[in-house]
Amino acid sequence: MIYFDDLEVGAETYFGSCEVTREEVIGFARRFDPQPFHLSAEAAAKTHFGRIAASGWHTCAMTMGVIARFVVGQEQAGLGSPGIDELRWLKPVYPGDTLHVHGKILETRPSRSKPDIGSFRTETTVTNQDGEKVMTFTSIVLMRRRPAGG
Repeated sequence: MIYFDDLEVGAETYFGSCEVTREEVIGFARRFDPQPFHLSAEAAAKTHFGRIAASGWHTCAMTMGVIARFVVGQEQAGLGSPGIDELRWLKPVYPGDTLHVHGKILETRPSRSKPDIGSFRTETTVTNQDGEKVMTFTSIVLMRRRPAGG
């Protein structure tokens, strides 16, 4: 089990990748972000996107899936997140792209009121198959501390 006490500021992690499919882009958009440039090639062609583009929220969801699968596989003592800061969609994400998710720990902070947990801030960077940044954000993550005697 990986605990808060095992984390180091500056440590970098490659969480993995995710392929973006046209079917998922359209399915997500139909349900959660039904703007024409996410749903129709004809409508998207008339915008700066030029073709169907994934919703930024879909990019967030795909990124979370990559991170969550990694964390579960590593058996981390995570306790969720109270939020994210500085979310930026830098480039469109298109069907056929492959997203790569990287994280870097910026700071760690033991809780003053709950000595069994700590929090850390991490900078997440998502790139496409060409190494271009498509999304960045900073998140705060809660994590259990190593039990006494553990």
